[in-house]
Amino acid sequence: MNETNFFLKYAYIIPLLPLSSFFINIFVGKRLPRKGDWVSLLTIVTALVMAIGIFYEVIVQGFNPNFSYHVTYPWLTIQDRFHVNIGILVDNITAIMLVVVTLVSSLVHLFSVGYMHGDPKYNRFFAYLSIFSFSMLGLVLSESVFFLFIFWELVGLSSYLLIGFWFEKKSAADASKKAFITNRVGDFGFLAGILILFATTGVFGFDEIFAAVGAGKLTGTMLTMAGVGLFCGAVGKSAQFPLHIWLPDAMEGPTPVSALIHAATMVAAGVYLVGRMYPVFTPDALLVIAYTGTITLFIAATIALAQNDIKKILAYSTVSQLGFMVCGLGVGGYTAGLAHLVTHAGFKACMFLGSGSVIHAVHSQDIFDMGELRKKMPITFVTFLIGTLAIAGVPFFSGFFSKDMILGDALAFAMLNPKHYALFIVPMFTAGLTAFYMFRLVFVTFFGHARDHHKFDHAHESPFTMAFPLIVLALLSFAFPFEHNNWFKTLIVKPKSAVVLPAGEGHGSAPKHEAAPAAAGAEHAAAPVEHAMASPAEHAAVAPAEHGSAPAAVHGAPETAGLSAEEKEHAEHVAHVTHQAHGIAMYMSLAVAGTGILLAVVVYILGWINPATVKAACLPVHTFLANKWYFDELYGMTIIAFTMWAARMMAWFDSNVVDGAVNLVATVNKWACMFVGRFDNLVVDGAVNAVANATIGGGTVLRRIQTGKVYHYAFVLVGGVVVLFLLKAF
Repeated sequence: MNETNFFLKYAYIIPLLPLSSFFINIFVGKRLPRKGDWVSLLTIVTALVMAIGIFYEVIVQGFNPNFSYHVTYPWLTIQDRFHVNIGILVDNITAIMLVVVTLVSSLVHLFSVGYMHGDPKYNRFFAYLSIFSFSMLGLVLSESVFFLFIFWELVGLSSYLLIGFWFEKKSAADASKKAFITNRVGDFGFLAGILILFATTGVFGFDEIFAAVGAGKLTGTMLTMAGVGLFCGAVGKSAQFPLHIWLPDAMEGPTPVSALIHAATMVAAGVYLVGRMYPVFTPDALLVIAYTGTITLFIAATIALAQNDIKKILAYSTVSQLGFMVCGLGVGGYTAGLAHLVTHAGFKACMFLGSGSVIHAVHSQDIFDMGELRKKMPITFVTFLIGTLAIAGVPFFSGFFSKDMILGDALAFAMLNPKHYALFIVPMFTAGLTAFYMFRLVFVTFFGHARDHHKFDHAHESPFTMAFPLIVLALLSFAFPFEHNNWFKTLIVKPKSAVVLPAGEGHGSAPKHEAAPAAAGAEHAAAPVEHAMASPAEHAAVAPAEHGSAPAAVHGAPETAGLSAEEKEHAEHVAHVTHQAHGIAMYMSLAVAGTGILLAVVVYILGWINPATVKAACLPVHTFLANKWYFDELYGMTIIAFTMWAARMMAWFDSNVVDGAVNLVATVNKWACMFVGRFDNLVVDGAVNAVANATIGGGTVLRRIQTGKVYHYAFVLVGGVVVLFLLKAF
């Protein structure tokens, strides 16, 4: 590592900064000026500065797609057979995620200063924000799956505290419990995946696991099970079907919490996990990931169509966009999925904070209580519109860049695997739905006429502390930070797969390490790509290449060195199909996005179609979507009902069998004790008393003989002699 890499050297301090502010605010925050909000804000901004410093040192100063920096120390060792290291791993993904997390967290902290002003638990709120930031930053920096799991659980705990911050409201308390329990279901699978990996490889470090899997220590069905288990953690944390139900209810927390959870932090953790563990996913596991994301993005988008709560619409939009990311990763779009994770962080945080600004102004979350707010809240309107243009996939905005990458990879995968065309058709159709329901939200909220004049008259633009984060996030919603020289595509290079494919799969025989191309992730049928990480034994940074030089592996360009003629031909075919697919997908995405926006204009601006008439004509469908596909009711009638029935049965068993057995033993002991007591009183004590009475009676009789007079004793003596004489005579 270059000695000038100051921020990289002290990267471990980044998560410790918000941790320190947590302890300060939770213990003495009430006694500090402004109840300690400045402590949390100062520490997270300092962490942001350090993250930007690392980003500059890793990416700007030394551009190398294979960069990796490890620092590890022994943490736990048992008889040289079991050891766990504690440390950090900084590579290109880490550098980007650190900036994303600290930037969004800093803006949410600043926004919260105005939004939470006057709340009686003001200092506690900032303490919870700090512990959440610490957990997320620790997760990003973790060097091993062991510590990633620890911080993963801390993220779940801190999100529980934030969602249920207003726990005096039953809805908020229920939402926090729902989020916590639902995530535990996914985490059970995550833990099972970790245990499978450790039981077979004996290591926890990411690179060590990849090396062990590449060496064939874990293959076949067990490796697929481990991958699906790991993905279960992402299903819970990133709200994928069927565990997506907790995320919309998390809206019960304060709006800054919604932005923090739904933008770049908690929900991003699952996508980050899939990206981090990508080399160990088998083709079957990737197919499961792809279809799970596809189902999720469609279900969530259809539900969003029928919602009127501004935060619920954004929540289901988040679930849908997370489905896009997961689908992209599943079809082999490694770079695309992570790119959408980064772009989504900016525009979705912008929209959530914008919704908070609207709610703060009109004191309502129902979009049909609003209208014409663009005149009263111009900054909020413009920034919210920019975020909407980005999520709809309009050119020159970040969402167009990343969503086009996902759709292109999905189409290429479908062209190479025709039986999986649903993985392209459903996301493409859903992209049109996204454009429609998001512009429905904008038009109903900011255009038209004021539906509630009292709320409209009292509406006003938010203060600077709330407006400034909106402006920053809106600027980040433009495409130029991501499309300049295609830096993101060349920076985040897909890692080489560690999966050992059986002979006959892919090219060549085992143990050939195939890397899935951008379009053929589930088949792993392309030329290998350089692994994006250095050897773990080096525990140091790879020497950075000169900025601007060609990376070791360019996105979409296959390496053909060392391949046979057949393999080269196949790799070139895959590259050609991928290039062709991206061109087709771009024009199709523009068409569906334009159609969605145009339909929203026709319905909610021009009024050519009456939405009430359409609702009445499609009332069963609308009711079905408004009730969120009845997932909550379905779970209530099945899993929850079974759980409650099982709980009642266990309670009955405990009361009647366990407690009955205990009570029976107690009753038997009681009667036995009564019998023993009576035996003791009547027999034992009776015998003792009889002896005593006999002794007393005998003593009483014998006492009468002892008169103390000599002549009585002489008389008895003579009488005795006479008796003896008579006995002798006869």
